[in-house]
Amino acid sequence: MSAPAAAVEDFFWRDGERIVVFRRGALATAPELFAEQGWERFDLLSTERALAEAPPGLRAVGATHLVPGGGVPEAAAAIIGEVRGEDIVALGGGRVIDTAKAIAAARGGRVAAIPTTLSGAEMTRIHRLPPGHEGRALIRPALVLADPEAMTSQPEERLRASAMNALAHGADSLCTPFANPVSTMAALRGAELLAQALDEKRDQRGEDDRAALALASLLSAYALDSALFALHHVVCQTIVRICGTAHAETNAAMLPLTLAALAERAPERLEPLAAALGSDLDGLAARIVELAGGARTLSELGAARTCLDDVLEAALARAELQLMPKPPDREQLRRLLEQAW
Repeated sequence: MSAPAAAVEDFFWRDGERIVVFRRGALATAPELFAEQGWERFDLLSTERALAEAPPGLRAVGATHLVPGGGVPEAAAAIIGEVRGEDIVALGGGRVIDTAKAIAAARGGRVAAIPTTLSGAEMTRIHRLPPGHEGRALIRPALVLADPEAMTSQPEERLRASAMNALAHGADSLCTPFANPVSTMAALRGAELLAQALDEKRDQRGEDDRAALALASLLSAYALDSALFALHHVVCQTIVRICGTAHAETNAAMLPLTLAALAERAPERLEPLAAALGSDLDGLAARIVELAGGARTLSELGAARTCLDDVLEAALARAELQLMPKPPDREQLRRLLEQAW
């Protein structure tokens, strides 16, 4: 098992054209922080749940738009005509932030993100585009306000699922041809922080646990943005899109299976990850289940088994599948998916 969660300090990170502010209480002071960084007018994208926790000053700056349900391209298309400004602030989870990125990419604007989950979307230029805007350059937020309390505000079961999504970002990034010393260090440090924070089962998480989880999410998503992804995200993104399952929970269900497959193909890439999680390669899948708070199946998440063939065909068509060592053939990928139900 890993050591108790270490104290994580607030920081200000200037990363090329992007600024990341990691600060306890950042959500409450968001209007002032935005003004300091030159964001005087913007449209706000969010959800009713996230808005309930937002400071009044954040909504007073410009128009507020609720992101509808469904996939990112459809959500972006539904509200792109209502978003008037070039500057967009996204307050919410990954779907909200990705929708803001999609609209800004289509319109030539910029995005600031205030994440309320561990989705990592605030750190990447990975997103889809609204119909009719294909071919536009993808973007990442220019400003990130990372408030550990806001990022870890979900109930424990959902928080652990969200944490598995974060862990999967770093894990997948270790196994691509674009893995590099910086992305690898970020992925492994993220995994270590995450395991330290989740080892303790508690009803209410302390400040150190929350800060460790939030930083783990940022680091893991940074690794993904740098080194890209392969097996795990190809499979999970496809399942979510076709079967309609919840994103974080799908990641939690699939991660033990996808990491086992990756460990067979590239043990030298996964051994450091297992060590960072306080395990060895043989015990990696079981360790993931432990950190996730228990095993999940796709059927429990509401995915009909009749989705399997469609998921298989769509996943095999994804070019990113070739970024992993020894990509699975049709039968190997089918066996992997069958285990998930």
